[in-house]
Amino acid sequence: MSYFTWKETGLTQDCESLEAMASRFEESAKLMRRMADEGFILQIRKNKQLITHENSNIFNEWGFISEEAPFRQLALIPDNGITSASD
Repeated sequence: MSYFTWKETGLTQDCESLEAMASRFEESAKLMRRMADEGFILQIRKNKQLITHENSNIFNEWGFISEEAPFRQLALIPDNGITSASD
């Protein structure tokens, strides 16, 4: 029997049929299109694909967790006069 090895492991690892794999890809494509419509973009940095959004509120509404360094995440939190120089 002829065959080839499927090397993608993240998205389809638990699928038991080609139909299940196709369904998973279709679901993922719909999600990616919705994300693009909401303003998410794909950026490539150091050969890594990063999904970003300029509005951190929208990013959070989708339930994503920022992978930015902690000091960068804190810099994004508005002060709103809560702290002062005397604190």
